[in-house]
Amino acid sequence: MPSLDIQNPRMPDLQFVLFVSALCTADLATLNVPSELRTTLFDRCWALTHTEAPPTDSKERVLDLREGTELTLEACLSTIRSLLTDAGIRTLTWDHPVSEPTHESTPAAKPLIDRLGQLYPDPPEIVDPENPASG
Repeated sequence: MPSLDIQNPRMPDLQFVLFVSALCTADLATLNVPSELRTTLFDRCWALTHTEAPPTDSKERVLDLREGTELTLEACLSTIRSLLTDAGIRTLTWDHPVSEPTHESTPAAKPLIDRLGQLYPDPPEIVDPENPASG
């Protein structure tokens, strides 16, 4: 089961904020964050970057920080960590099967993808720090 330590996520702050907000809006039944807290977390981060109310349509509930500043990012990070910590959540856990790609590659990318497939025919060796390969 995947997990993410909220105090030491091993990823850049921007990636962490976007990842957590995506988890909280993904309607994952196995995420260890109650539904009401997921909504609060997203809505508060939304309020840091928008003057209008957060969208109610789940497909529109996407946090976009491209127009934000470093201060906005820090505020979102602090909001996420404090809300989760106050709820007693130190590590996010969820279970979600790998899904098929939702988009086909563009025709212009096909030659590059084919060349990469010729250069690297074997599947990549995935490094998982939680479960290192025994050797």
